[in-house]
Parts: sequence; C-alpha cells; structure tokens
Amino acid sequence: MWKIWIAAVGIAVGTIGCHPRQHSISKNTGATDTEVARSPVPLFDAAHAYRLIEQQIAFGPRAPGLPGHDSCRRFLRQFLTQYADTVFEQPFSQQVYGVELRLTNIGASFRTELPVRVLLCAHWDTRPYADEELEPRNQRVPILGANDGGSGVAVLLELARILSQHPPPIGVDILLLDGEDYGKAGDMEHFCLGSRYAAHHYPFPILPRWVVVVDLVGDREAWLPWEEYSWRSAPELLQVLWEIGAKHAPSVFRKEMVAPVFDDHVPFIQAGFRAIVIIDAELVGNRSPNPRRRYWHTLRDTPQNISQGTLRAVGQTLVEWLYKAAP
Repeated sequence: MWKIWIAAVGIAVGTIGCHPRQHSISKNTGATDTEVARSPVPLFDAAHAYRLIEQQIAFGPRAPGLPGHDSCRRFLRQFLTQYADTVFEQPFSQQVYGVELRLTNIGASFRTELPVRVLLCAHWDTRPYADEELEPRNQRVPILGANDGGSGVAVLLELARILSQHPPPIGVDILLLDGEDYGKAGDMEHFCLGSRYAAHHYPFPILPRWVVVVDLVGDREAWLPWEEYSWRSAPELLQVLWEIGAKHAPSVFRKEMVAPVFDDHVPFIQAGFRAIVIIDAELVGNRSPNPRRRYWHTLRDTPQNISQGTLRAVGQTLVEWLYKAAP
C-alpha cells in the first residue's frame, strides 16, 4: 500500500463485527497440552522462507485482476491446507476507481480448540503500478513485490509449517490480506481493503488477544523500529517482541520510535483490536540514505534485495514469542 507517514492523530475505536467463515477445510493435530508444554522452541527455516518469496514472484505481479493474482491465491490456499487445522477464504468485492475488484482474504487456524488466540497478518497482493519509478513510461507497470508483499507472506507461510509440526501453547490464526496496495498515492481510502473488511467482518470464531502485522520484513539491511500507532495500541507487545528480536538481530530490531505509518494494523486498531506492525519503516517513501534501499513501489522490488538473515531474525522472533512469551 501507500504506507504514508503522517502526523500523529487520534484513532477512533469502533465496534467489531462478525462474518461467517467460508469454504473451510479442517484437520486435527491431536497434540496434548503436555506434549506442547514439553516442545522446545522450533527453528525458523530462512532458506525455505526465501524460496517461498521466489515461488510467489514466479506468478508475476499479484495485483487484483492480473493472472498472477488468482494463481497465487490458489497456491497460498493449497500451501496452508497442508498444515493448518482449518483453512478458508473470505471473498469480498469493492468498487475502486470504477473497477469492481474481486478480493480474497485467506485464513488459517492452528489449535482451534484453544480460547486464547493471536492473529498474524500479511498482505499477499502487490502494487498494480510502479508509481515511484522516475521514468513515466514505467509508472503504470505492476511490481513484483518481493519485499512489499512477498516477504511478510513468506514469513507467515514458514510459521504455518512450524506450527503444524510443533503445536504451539496458544491458538494462532493467520490471515493473508488482499487489496492492501491498490490505492493511488495519497488516497488512503483505497488502501488496506482486506484489513478494513476483516476488521469489521472478523472471519475467525474467537477474537484475538493481539494482532501482529508483518510487512517489508526482508531487506538485507533492514531496520525495524517502533511505529507510533503500534505503540499507542499495544506498547507492552512491542517491548516484548523487540526484547526477543534484539537478542537475534540487534541491528534490525531497534527500540527507536518513528512517526505513524498507515498499514494493515490501523483498520484493526480502529475496530478495537490491539494491533502492531513490524515494518522496515525507512523504506516507506524511499527515504533511505542508501540508494539501493530506495526501491519501494518500483520495479526494483526484487529478490536481490532480500536477506535470509533478516527473514530469520523476524521469523525466529515470532516463533520464540509464540512458544514462550505470548499469553
């Protein structure tokens, strides 16, 4: 999306609606609480996560309406079906710029019998125009989105594999969000379409204690600061996650505050959830002093910018949180 940096403003809190799950598939792990309690913290496979980015971009741009969008949707559902207790699609439509978009959030649940749950989110669509390109002829070309879209999804897919093999001590829901990056620059109404819909038509039967959004989490020189909306929503969650993250990658997880970034966590916060975003905030708006890192919303958002080390730092932080620190 156009994750715009904006001045700090109050976020209105609304009510949370419910929406029935659709097209679901269920499985049962059969793990007992004793078995789960004895499980060590699993290791995050960053090489596998990197391959999952490559698999996504092999479909080409995944903007709504493009062939790669539907191909990737099928891939994501099939992948999650191998591992999750329950997999479903949450289809919805929205009129944007005179076009009727057919969008799909993809959900998966682990340990569905547990009442204490957390929700992990990433957007799986990519930007339909490289509007940050300098050449006007390239500004209408859709991007591959290796980092902006691909990295967050890859982290959550690898987590899904881990959660299947090592049942966690709490319930975990994953929601891959569509339509995050469709809006034109400055038009915030048409960004975060999937999270707006899910926040008010919550597709899981139990509300989560926490919502964690991961976005732009693969760059080889990433820095992940505290984002201000996240701090206002759930400061204690930021502190716990960054304490864990700093053990694995202190140069990546920095306890430094940055201005608010409008991303998929904001619609959840507005609907009353406690939500945060893990994001490489310096990439947003191409403000990095490093020229290589100025590829946000351009055709240069490719796997060459991705590091397995960064994927490992983010993924292992989430794994350790889920298995040791999350309520």
